[in-house]
Amino acid sequence: MSDEWTARHSVENRRTGRMIGRRRLLTGALGAGAAAVLHACSSDAASTGGDTTAPSAGAQPPGPTATAPSTPDAVAPPVTSGVYDREALYVALYGHPGASVLGALGEQDAEASVQRAFDLARPYEQFGRRVVPTFEILASVASWEAGRDGDHSNEYGVSHFQAYLDAAAAAGLHVVFDLQTGRARFPDQAREYEALWRFPFTSIALDPEWRVGPTEQPGGGFIGTVDAAEVNETIDYVDGLIRQHQLPPKMCIVHQFTPSMITNKQQIRGTDLVQVVIQMDGFGTLEMKRGSWSRTVADLPAGAFTGWKNFYDEDQPTPTAAETMANEPAPRFVSYQ
Repeated sequence: MSDEWTARHSVENRRTGRMIGRRRLLTGALGAGAAAVLHACSSDAASTGGDTTAPSAGAQPPGPTATAPSTPDAVAPPVTSGVYDREALYVALYGHPGASVLGALGEQDAEASVQRAFDLARPYEQFGRRVVPTFEILASVASWEAGRDGDHSNEYGVSHFQAYLDAAAAAGLHVVFDLQTGRARFPDQAREYEALWRFPFTSIALDPEWRVGPTEQPGGGFIGTVDAAEVNETIDYVDGLIRQHQLPPKMCIVHQFTPSMITNKQQIRGTDLVQVVIQMDGFGTLEMKRGSWSRTVADLPAGAFTGWKNFYDEDQPTPTAAETMANEPAPRFVSYQ
């Protein structure tokens, strides 16, 4: 094992400890209103009758809205310029509404996040592809506490994201919803969020760092893992929804910063309607990030695109757009946390 790899692994262990600490502090950081959402819409939302479907029409704000169909026969929202295009480059603002400790998206409201996403995307226009400003939103957040359903994952009702969906629809942004499932399987939690995938301008992301076994807890230096079979089951589920509801294609992004996070990785396979993206989401110096990148792209599944994540606080310093796009193969999805 190389000294560089040992140093990298040490940094990533510090990262997991720091991030789970952030989650433990979440209720204190959000304020009373959002903290109530954390508890009321946490890991038990589905089992206790929580809001996992779209809000009623009466709850919508004025102006353009993005409302998920509430029944199989409902008419889907109109297609916007934010639908997934395999030829485009996606640049995303990452986080969770109202939670600045979980990423840059939570540092401002939905309208201000739209402007920030456009500002992030602008430096990438020089690299020869259409650039699509994007939100990457944590739909579920891994938790040290098990919750009443025991899955160590806080799940949120769709209404929690409504303002961001509306703002994205009005501005032509793409929206990626990220799952940190704890002990739950990715396809099982994805089914709980069906309303999100039925928007024409949304995609799904899976974070194996926070996918743990039935006796394990996320965080505290422990790094989770997922097998290709579980990823493929999730892809097949999303592909089926797209076909059933005649939706545009979507991405399935899988995060990785250590080889053990994805087993049998080369067996992951996309479909004509679901594009696989393997995103390197390690942090540190540029040299360390490039080391993680080299390991991540060494065994890409056939047909997979690549992604890269930049960090405002943990990178030393945050890479520029030119440094980000100098990677080979060039990333097709870039996010900022």
